[in-house]
Amino acid sequence: MPSTPHMETYFKDFLKEIRLEDEQKDALVNAHTQLRERLEDDAQLGEILVSTFLQGSYRRSTIIKPAAGQSSDVDVVVVTNISEEEYSPAEALDLFEGFLEEHYPEQYKRQGRSWGIHLPNADIDLVPTSAPSEALSQSEAARNEVFSSLDIESMANRDWLSKRYGSMTASAVDSIMDDDSWKHEPLRIPDREAGAWESTDPLSQISWTVDKNARCSGHYVNVVKAIKWWWRTQHPDRKYPKGYPLEHLIGDCCPDGIASVAEGVVRTFESIVELGPNKPFLSDRGIPSNNVMERVSQGDYSAFYECVVEAADLARAAFDSEDAYSASEKWRELFGEEFPLAAKLESKTAFTARAGAATTLAEANFA
Repeated sequence: MPSTPHMETYFKDFLKEIRLEDEQKDALVNAHTQLRERLEDDAQLGEILVSTFLQGSYRRSTIIKPAAGQSSDVDVVVVTNISEEEYSPAEALDLFEGFLEEHYPEQYKRQGRSWGIHLPNADIDLVPTSAPSEALSQSEAARNEVFSSLDIESMANRDWLSKRYGSMTASAVDSIMDDDSWKHEPLRIPDREAGAWESTDPLSQISWTVDKNARCSGHYVNVVKAIKWWWRTQHPDRKYPKGYPLEHLIGDCCPDGIASVAEGVVRTFESIVELGPNKPFLSDRGIPSNNVMERVSQGDYSAFYECVVEAADLARAAFDSEDAYSASEKWRELFGEEFPLAAKLESKTAFTARAGAATTLAEANFA
């Protein structure tokens, strides 16, 4: 890789701009916490409820702030003991309608495989699932909840885990990080539109993201945020791929061992280009037979690919730039005005002379 500095502080400022704001985080936390408490307190649902946990980009720490006028969303998986032999997918979803009518009147709607709840400052997807066997015991559910409540961006640092859970010994922390026993068999999810129960394994998606972020020195989830931001804001007329299929593609193409977010963005774009314009088959984490790109059309992927080719060239030019201003100018062209622009120096000679002393903010940031 080139020896040019990687704009670390500029990317930190950029990422701060595209993350959820504190009020948005609080709205999501309040929304999913209240929902889960209401589910646990519900007398009728209590008979079938095994556990709840979070999934989606919010849980995987890859969420970006929503577009103006829209709300952030969080997915709440509800693990039940209902039998798919006794309930059709539509009937399984119907079990939650009375609960939703009581607590969220005129705020919910039926979706293909979930219930959507629209609140003033947050959206929730309530995702009913069924454990296919008794393997998901209460103790396993408790362990999963501890693990899945941790912040992935912080989990790259095991010292943080020890501080966060001060009562846990170092060996206990290592046990949670290294033991695969919590990655139980896939759950079953009711697909009302398909009229069938299908396998899903969101916990494997979470654990894969944890491992990948650690292999990338904590940079991976920020690479995902940056590319998701590029796609949504710089190509608003293009819709697909989005959400998890896009994130999965980034995960497969982002190399391990990246030293910065900038390097991760460049190499991920270039890896996608190397795949070619044909829509790839991407095996879902935990369920290899599932293709996460199945619902993305070839036409949509081809249009996406053309945009990636252009982005890869621009990102490489930014990464290889010899001064902070030129680099930041190109990164801003790629990501938009949220990326900070460095001060423009009078000449390359002036930049070189002042860089060692780091007498200006721009020079200090670029060092």
